[in-house]
Amino acid sequence: MIETRSFKVLRTIVLSLLSIWVAVPLYVVVSTSFKPLEDVSGVFDWIPETLTASPYIDIWTTVPLAKYFVNSLIVTSAATFCSVIVAVLAAYAIARLAFKGRRAFSLVVLSTQMFPGILFLLPLYLIFTQIRNLTGIQLQGSYSGLIITYLTFTLPFAIWMLSGYFASIPRELEEAAMIDGTGRMGALIRVVLPVAKPGIIAVAVYSFISAWGEVLFASVLTNESTKTLALGLKAYASQTDVFWNQLMAASVVVSLPVLIGFILVQKHLVAGLAAGSVK
Repeated sequence: MIETRSFKVLRTIVLSLLSIWVAVPLYVVVSTSFKPLEDVSGVFDWIPETLTASPYIDIWTTVPLAKYFVNSLIVTSAATFCSVIVAVLAAYAIARLAFKGRRAFSLVVLSTQMFPGILFLLPLYLIFTQIRNLTGIQLQGSYSGLIITYLTFTLPFAIWMLSGYFASIPRELEEAAMIDGTGRMGALIRVVLPVAKPGIIAVAVYSFISAWGEVLFASVLTNESTKTLALGLKAYASQTDVFWNQLMAASVVVSLPVLIGFILVQKHLVAGLAAGSVK
């Protein structure tokens, strides 16, 4: 397709407007995070008169942000690890093994993406309550309960995307390894997983981001000892005032792990998403 001059101009204008649409809120967040509290209570100043780093220091004492950070890191890392392990095994079975109900299972996994997350909130809460009543195991308000909850909405997408990725890998690679004496599991670990590295990284990033910023389930299934960062940010708003500069500074700090991780794996992420979308 030959691009006309008018099309190039239109594309440039549209992309520029989209960039401005994204950049302006980011500028507001970052600039507010460096302002004193008295400078953010009135009309927003696009060019700050006073800049200070005190909000980035005060965020750790105003609320127990470090505790929330550790909670989010524990839950998110565990959910991501479990999601990747289970998704790899399930997706490989769908792509390579012929078993009864394989197509039905794939459709069920894909169909779960049609339902909003809030639909599962009450059933999960009731299930956790019944488990506590029957076994004494406390899942509501615990790390394990939140990890299991996050797996319910990260696993379906991870399985669906990895199954397409595994299906695109030639079977001859595994067959050659198995001819040399390697079992199916050995072929998966030594041959398939290295080739599928971009897809696995894409799934891991998706799972991490989904769990890191989740609010709905965390607001119901956590307590003060297991509260995550997404909920901890609300603590900067009291009944009488809102520490906007500290809230914006905390938002920047919370976003850094995801931003740094995305930059480090950007090449693999793009390749994984592109290859996992087609067979």
